[in-house]
Amino acid sequence: GEHVVFDPQLGPSERYLYYRANAGHPGIYEIWRVDVESRKSEQLTNLGGRNSVTVSPDESELLIVHSGVSTHRELCVQDNAPGAEAQRLTDTMSAAYKAVDWQEPRIVRVPSSHADKPIYSKIYLPDDHDPARTYPAVMFVHGAGYTQNVDMGWPYYFREGMFHNLLTQHGYVVIDMDFRASEGYGRDWRTAIYRRMGVPELEDFHDGVDYIVENYGVDRERIGIYGGSYGGFMTLVAMFQAPDLFKAGAALRPVSDWSHYSHGYTSNILNTPGIDPEAYRISSPIEHVAGLKNPLLIAAGMQDNNVFFQDSVLVVQRLIELKKENFEIALYPQDPHN
Repeated sequence: GEHVVFDPQLGPSERYLYYRANAGHPGIYEIWRVDVESRKSEQLTNLGGRNSVTVSPDESELLIVHSGVSTHRELCVQDNAPGAEAQRLTDTMSAAYKAVDWQEPRIVRVPSSHADKPIYSKIYLPDDHDPARTYPAVMFVHGAGYTQNVDMGWPYYFREGMFHNLLTQHGYVVIDMDFRASEGYGRDWRTAIYRRMGVPELEDFHDGVDYIVENYGVDRERIGIYGGSYGGFMTLVAMFQAPDLFKAGAALRPVSDWSHYSHGYTSNILNTPGIDPEAYRISSPIEHVAGLKNPLLIAAGMQDNNVFFQDSVLVVQRLIELKKENFEIALYPQDPHN
């Protein structure tokens, strides 16, 4: 099938391989096992959300780490058999957290103009949302490129999820997209950025903007964008290369020139600058600074040991050289990447 398999592990008896997979829905990861002799696969859990597993030494039980969109990772135990009922063992959510009426985002399928699959996205709406009214909106861009943030489990970007709740309380619609390059949707989705980082993702952003304008009463003239790391990179891409798409952008710890970034990560996608300079020219925002039109905030930690501080300094220098005046940089002298 088209699902993705993670964390295969051989059980103590060496009869089964256990793994987690999103066979039923891209955002739901259940536990499966495959008989290594017959090659028959069986789904063991039906918990929804996101799950991972450890098998007991006698292979009779499964210890499952389960989470939902608004529930922390918790421990469950289940007999090692398809359809067995899981028993929850822990409850680590604080009373203060439970007392808040957190909004669980809608997960929608945004039609794609450039791919044969939809773009799975989270949508946060104000409580009193009325499609007949008009709203400002914010697009959040997840980091790492390959992150999958639109799933049914506890998000890596849980702080941003809480911030998006705050934005809805101030009347904003928020969209969070698993654009092409995101993990969880198969090889073709993941590798669409080969030699052209930022190109498919920006195409998907256009589709996302069209979707929220058409479906949620969003004012096309009042949409902003923000993200960190890869999300910061994509914020720069959008502000420089689609200058009318977003009216403001905040790029946190952004990559501006891929020739400075980790060789192991970047060379798998863009090759190396010496043999493929065109891929780096296409993909590096510093090559496209002249396009900036609307206000841009750059936020950078000076102790960043992932995306080096120099990337923000060099893009600011280029903005100065081009006499751009509608940008600010916020410096955090003691902050690393996270």
